[in-house]
Amino acid sequence: MRNRRQFIAIAGATALTAMAPASLLADSETRKPNIIIILADDLGYADVGCYGSKRFKTPNIDALAADGIRFTDFHSNGAVCSPTRAALLTGRYQQRTGITGVVTAKGHRHTGLDLQETTFAEVVKPLGYTTALFGKWHVGYNADYNPVRQGFDEFIGFVSGNVDYHAHLDQTGKEDWWKQDKLSPETGYTTDLITDHGVDFIQHNKDRPFLLYLPHEAPHYPYQGRKDPPRYQPGRGRTKDPVTPAVYKEMIEVMDEGVGRIRKAVVDAGISDNTLIFFFSDNGPAGPGSAGPLRGKKGQIWEGGHRVPAIACWPGRIEKGKTSDLPAMGSDLLPTIAAISGAALPQDVTLDGIDLLPYLFQNKQLSDRPLFWGVRNQLAIRKGDFKLVTDKSFSNPSLYNLSSDLGEKDDIAAAHPELVKDLLSLLKHWYADVNRNVKKRS
Repeated sequence: MRNRRQFIAIAGATALTAMAPASLLADSETRKPNIIIILADDLGYADVGCYGSKRFKTPNIDALAADGIRFTDFHSNGAVCSPTRAALLTGRYQQRTGITGVVTAKGHRHTGLDLQETTFAEVVKPLGYTTALFGKWHVGYNADYNPVRQGFDEFIGFVSGNVDYHAHLDQTGKEDWWKQDKLSPETGYTTDLITDHGVDFIQHNKDRPFLLYLPHEAPHYPYQGRKDPPRYQPGRGRTKDPVTPAVYKEMIEVMDEGVGRIRKAVVDAGISDNTLIFFFSDNGPAGPGSAGPLRGKKGQIWEGGHRVPAIACWPGRIEKGKTSDLPAMGSDLLPTIAAISGAALPQDVTLDGIDLLPYLFQNKQLSDRPLFWGVRNQLAIRKGDFKLVTDKSFSNPSLYNLSSDLGEKDDIAAAHPELVKDLLSLLKHWYADVNRNVKKRS
């Protein structure tokens, strides 16, 4: 893998502009577009109004979809938090980074995302972008793996998988609210703080290109509303917290309110026509969340574990009210960000994501590229309409036609032995490739 400093130096001199429509690319005569990524945590496919939810009111997320593209076949790379983030940040399957499971507070404080990996923040920095992350990191507890060492100019938030929304203690009872690479306690409800810092960042950087990453905690547990008491105790950590539909509803709707505030800040700054906002969830729902017609939830290989709500909005560039059934993944964002900004891609490293712009803006047809998942002992491959699920022994595979069986109820493997054979072959090759010479980090 190329040294990251070498990449940044080379990228600054040789930024690429291939693959993207000319009208969308930044060039030397126009200001480079701003990029905002808003990531929900454990938000289910059917937890949003524009995806069919009747339980929750999400007018701001719905408005984002009405003004842009709503994806119906978008997937997180992982079915839990840390793997999805590793893939999103690097454009690579998380298996290549060694982060295949949750980076836990008890067992993984010594490790994190390899500093030799190149994040999307580092991709755009050579072009003069100011970069910030406000919210959940979860790919490294130790300050050596802090976001400010991974391409982000500003970081305020927490590094663990979840914190008390008020006390900001992690599951072990340790303080976990940071400013840059130092602990820096702050009073406030986590969801509001993330939005507050995002709005402030937009206001202070409206005259320069920026990349803003807002990974929310909501609606991940502990299930707490704005006025609920702390649940985590110093030195003890997580205590039993009640799960009530009313609190879960509030958590989603407060996050939705935050999405609206971010959009308003962009509009008020006069930069909406030059700002892409991308919203999606890091995996399927847990607890009281809903995956709707999909089988499974968070932590599972089934569609409900990784098919997530996803929306892209860019006024004047993205057609309003568009729906896309393009099969896409979180790892596609880094190449797409590079294309939008005109940045160079990391060299001498395998990228698994693709630039989505030709398919979204030029209506090109996407070939049936295989997509892969690994969740604990289970593996899956998706190619076209077909999805094969098996385990690491590659025995007893099941096959589903998602175009007619979105709920993965009807195993048709026995009727398609040649297809099963072909998909198993691709899956075995992928699994061997992504695990070659990898140091396990979670």
